[in-house]
Amino acid sequence: MIEIKKYILVLFLVLPLFTQAQNKQIELHNGKDVFYIPVYEKKDAVYFSLNHFCQSTLLNYSVDTVLRKFIIRYNDKSLTLAGNNHYIIYQNKANGDFNMFQLPVSNLMMGKNLYVHSKYITPILSAFLEREVELREGLKLFVENVKVETKKDDLVKTDSVENKKPIGFDITGLLFDVKVNGTLLKIKAKNKIKSYSSSVKDNQLTIVLRNVTADIDKINKITGKGVVKSLTVKNVGTNVEIKLNLSKDFTRHELLNISGSNDMLVTLHNNKFDTPAALEKKNKWIFDAVVIDAGHGGKDAGAIGINGVKEKDINLDVALRLGELIKQNMPDVKVHYTRDDDNFVELYKRGKIANEKDGKLFISIHCNSTADKNSSATGFEVYLLRPGRTSEAIKIAERENSVIQYEDDPNRYKKLNDENFILVSMAHASYMKYAEKFSGFLHNNFLGQNNLTSRGVKQAGFYVLVGTSMPSVLIETGFLSNKQDAEYLSSKKGRQKTAELIFQGVKEFKSYYEEEITKE
Repeated sequence: MIEIKKYILVLFLVLPLFTQAQNKQIELHNGKDVFYIPVYEKKDAVYFSLNHFCQSTLLNYSVDTVLRKFIIRYNDKSLTLAGNNHYIIYQNKANGDFNMFQLPVSNLMMGKNLYVHSKYITPILSAFLEREVELREGLKLFVENVKVETKKDDLVKTDSVENKKPIGFDITGLLFDVKVNGTLLKIKAKNKIKSYSSSVKDNQLTIVLRNVTADIDKINKITGKGVVKSLTVKNVGTNVEIKLNLSKDFTRHELLNISGSNDMLVTLHNNKFDTPAALEKKNKWIFDAVVIDAGHGGKDAGAIGINGVKEKDINLDVALRLGELIKQNMPDVKVHYTRDDDNFVELYKRGKIANEKDGKLFISIHCNSTADKNSSATGFEVYLLRPGRTSEAIKIAERENSVIQYEDDPNRYKKLNDENFILVSMAHASYMKYAEKFSGFLHNNFLGQNNLTSRGVKQAGFYVLVGTSMPSVLIETGFLSNKQDAEYLSSKKGRQKTAELIFQGVKEFKSYYEEEITKE
């Protein structure tokens, strides 16, 4: 175990002149030595490199650049952070404590360095190290070798430096919301729940909320829903203990504070789309498999072009051409198709096929269309799996998702809409960086093309991307409701060029991906 050295660290920072200050540094003094910590400024916020902070204070840490995960270890405790992520996980092996909590802002991953918000990270480091880590005199940061009189509950403080003492809360109720891919349990509270832990054994989830009380007579009248078969709540000393008896469909859970609210959310995933076995296989991060999904097929023709062409046929031809290009030019990469002929494949099965093939990239190929034929709308679009922010994106997702009418059990997607995507988005968080990068390559390749130019990278809730345990995108190659787009995609030359531009994106992504995973 590595102990922090006995010294006072004084960090001086000059006020920023520019939004991004890559060349500015913090001077870190320990009495005789001087260290320099890189700084990143985003708007009015100041972030500093946690890597350099740990090195300067002799803290043991590790970085996984593939998962963008950063772990600090001190005695029997650990803090786990991630790039472009709000969440921090605290664990104590000595007593079994486990907490997950949310910061007001995301951490920033740049290369192999994790940058943390100077204001919000200091109270967490204080409680974790049991030493005073405090912002004083503007932007001077002091780290002292003085054991602070702090309670374990302070570790989950995320609001302000001044709020140091745990406050007693009352739990006012439990609300269930059953989704197709899991169950959401909202714990209603009068004040922010600062300290909590959870554990699962024999399909029973135990949640401990510290320094709160609950009206157990009222809450114990609540019956379980979804994956929760039954529940019991009791006050144990100054804590509340919630036990949830879970069905065999339960796969995993997360606890988090809801931003802008005092309530806590428990996400309980089921096995409808979640495939933990596939997730475990990701310890092999070699870029060796691409899964290509030709949208629609069989009894589902997709959009019908202004010239009568069927979307399913264009999707399949582009998919097969793309696959051939990968096979010819990347012999070390296997190509898998969700369909390679005119068959209908249910949406949820496409993601499962991708996971079973251990894909490192999932590309779903589609064509766009508008209600009005001979529309002026034209161009290539790339979509990421997130709730749609624009009415146009939502309409496109609704159109693509409407194919479930052809499936044997359309109800499996019941209510899987924007409000449910917290369960999906958290599962995809570790892959989003790569999906965004691949989308950027595609956008740049199509930008400025004479026939199909890029309309940008967007986001929407496509069912076909749900459950894929890899970077995943959905491509709309062009508008079949547009005369020029439809003619171009109906031609062999147009489909071949489209496949070549997508292939160029795969090639660029493979180089980027392999470079990223070799970083330490």
